[in-house]
Amino acid sequence: MDTENVIFSVLFLLFSLQIVASQKQCLNSACGRNEPVIRFPFRIENRQFKSCGYSGFNLSCDINTNHTLLNLPYSGMFTVQAIDYASQELWINDPNYCLPERILSLNLSSSPFVGLFYQNFTFFNCSSDNYTNFQLNPIACLSSLTHTVFATSSLSIGNHLSGLSSCQQFATKGVPVEWPFYGQMLSSDLSGDLRLTWAVPRCAKCEEHGGRCGPRSNTSGVIVCSNAKLRGIPKSARYVITIGAGIPVVLCVLGLVCFLCSRARYYTRRRNHLFPELNFAVNPQPAIPTGLDGQTLESYPKIVLGESRRLPKPDDVTCSICLSEYKPRDTLKTIPECQHCFHADCIDEWLKLNASCPICRKSPDRFVPPV
Repeated sequence: MDTENVIFSVLFLLFSLQIVASQKQCLNSACGRNEPVIRFPFRIENRQFKSCGYSGFNLSCDINTNHTLLNLPYSGMFTVQAIDYASQELWINDPNYCLPERILSLNLSSSPFVGLFYQNFTFFNCSSDNYTNFQLNPIACLSSLTHTVFATSSLSIGNHLSGLSSCQQFATKGVPVEWPFYGQMLSSDLSGDLRLTWAVPRCAKCEEHGGRCGPRSNTSGVIVCSNAKLRGIPKSARYVITIGAGIPVVLCVLGLVCFLCSRARYYTRRRNHLFPELNFAVNPQPAIPTGLDGQTLESYPKIVLGESRRLPKPDDVTCSICLSEYKPRDTLKTIPECQHCFHADCIDEWLKLNASCPICRKSPDRFVPPV
């Protein structure tokens, strides 16, 4: 029996040392001072071992600008603007500063990435003197002195431009946008970063607990989580504490309720006996709901903030209800009618009591189930 224990201990020690040794070789890296930190599942070619990355997540560095580059199989090279490992998201853009041109040929089918939010944009080529009255935002890098290119997600603007003899529709594309536009957006120059995410490998929970994903060994495809911190008291201990402390509290509360009920009945009988003329029935009026129902609240879009804490409105950094600044991994909810953002828990409690936005006081539409 002692021999078996020794063998098991040696094997466990070797296994642990193998994991530690393999992960020490996979150190963090970056192409430049202000560039994103690169670690598993990404790796920089010629700087990090091949086993330190995952298939399809290879990056490179631009030798002239030190920008971090991602090569998508059917779409070419893009610059990596930021990576959020906890939410498994990244932001990319065009190194030549004409992202709309790259969007027209964007194909993510053979990459591990997909857009987090997609929105359809219709592209129009118009004569330069036929848009000044519409206050549209042209795409400068695709336009010239004789024509102007627009991209719009608005059906009304698209129908209007289609009816002009000087405008020609030439493409419709689903664009992985940074944030969906729920309002009436006339047009966009589509210069903002493309927001992508990935599903495999799944390292979000490991990152949320302060751990790091990585290969178990240099030759194994098994992914393990190391250095994850245990948060709080174990679940079994919480159950014991809750039950142990909860039973006396419940008994005390029940005793107090019984005492108050008996005293209330006593005073009621005494009052009825002394003042019979006060005995009259009052029909309770049904409560009129003033807030929104749960189905309407669930229909509002949610977003989990990444490390960059990017929002549609750059100045929107504080929840107007709890007055707390937004932090990474906070869950926000947007009111579609006015695009104001709040903590999901805060706005749910507010709209259950008040059917209006806390900032602009605009009343959101209630959810109408499809017929």
